[in-house]
Amino acid sequence: MHDPHSLLQDGAEADLARRGYVLDRDALRTLTERRARLIAERDKLRAEQNRSAKTGGPPDAAARARLQEARERLRSVSEELKGAEDGLGALLPTVPNRPYADVPDGTEQDPPVVRRVWGEVPGFEFTPRDHVDVGTRLGILDPVRAAKLSGSRFAVTRGAGARLERALAAFLLDLHTAEHGYTEHGVPHLVSRETMTGTGQLPKFEDDLFLTNAADRDLLLIPTAEVPLVNLYRGETLQEDELPLALTAFTPCYRAEAGSYGRDTRGLVRLHQFEKVELVRICHPDRAAEELELLTGHAETALRRLGLAHRVVELRAGDLGFAARRTYDIEVWLPGQGTYREISSCSDCGDFQGRRAGIRVRGRDGRKAFAATLNGSALPVGRTLVAILEQYQRADGSVAVPPALVPYTGFSAIAPDGSPVVTPA
Repeated sequence: MHDPHSLLQDGAEADLARRGYVLDRDALRTLTERRARLIAERDKLRAEQNRSAKTGGPPDAAARARLQEARERLRSVSEELKGAEDGLGALLPTVPNRPYADVPDGTEQDPPVVRRVWGEVPGFEFTPRDHVDVGTRLGILDPVRAAKLSGSRFAVTRGAGARLERALAAFLLDLHTAEHGYTEHGVPHLVSRETMTGTGQLPKFEDDLFLTNAADRDLLLIPTAEVPLVNLYRGETLQEDELPLALTAFTPCYRAEAGSYGRDTRGLVRLHQFEKVELVRICHPDRAAEELELLTGHAETALRRLGLAHRVVELRAGDLGFAARRTYDIEVWLPGQGTYREISSCSDCGDFQGRRAGIRVRGRDGRKAFAATLNGSALPVGRTLVAILEQYQRADGSVAVPPALVPYTGFSAIAPDGSPVVTPA
């Protein structure tokens, strides 16, 4: 959410145009000026009423008439003010965050802005298969039965595949809590509209969310743990000395993905339900840029420990998510597709979500500011499994397990028949 006055300043319209948003400055200015005028008139009428009440003695007929006229005018002004505030309340939540000035121009159709590359893409003496072929041959992925249960874009893993997913979640949580200082949380998977609005999923992305209606309550399934983690502090004032807060959670995520049908529908890349370890950092707004580099590094560390070749790209302004002002996508190499694919997005939202959720920071000097929030996947279990199956596949159909996961799986490979291969100690 924005302060409307900041959107009327020079540069705001151009900043938003870089990301493909056309700001209706005339409507915004009209509503903002109308609200200010009505607030001033309302406050003046209230002050006049208070002065009249303090004069003492019964009012004469003329004074009573003036008081009645003032009350009626105050009622009218209050109704007009509500209309202006409702108008701003409808407009402002639909305006995306402004990108940093140095975020590159363009859209996802333009060449990627590669910031760094890690690892060598694996070479094979055979034609590498994609993860669906690898997993179904091993019997650890069952797309047919998944479709029987829920239709398209759901997954069933079994045997060594399900154990590998469980191992990934434990490995990622241990890494980020023990080494990177995040506090693990168990959070609700169903949240209110107010909670979704706080992080920017509503009102813009309602069609992408799964809504439940039971026991006279409307609750929505979370698309990412970012939503409950950020909103844990909704309406609170944090002390600067307590920051940054580093929060993590492993949750299922539910996304309708409206408008994306036909894209990435094969396998585990784009599902309606998937599991993910999410990282959130809440900090003083002056430290947001540094915190983004730190958070991105934490996600990269997970991929490096797993030995998965990847690269970091910076999103162009026209490709930024609604709440982000800068985003680094981490893309993992998928030999079955012969390309890099996104596995994590790490975003600096500045104080955009802090304003929407009412999260403030009281500085050491006593002054308050809206908190900055940052979030990133570190990592999604399904897409990480995709990368392991493709980068660690062998000619005979078996798949090696990254050494970092062996203590969690109890096996070092999956044999061609899908059975776990236990290496003697």
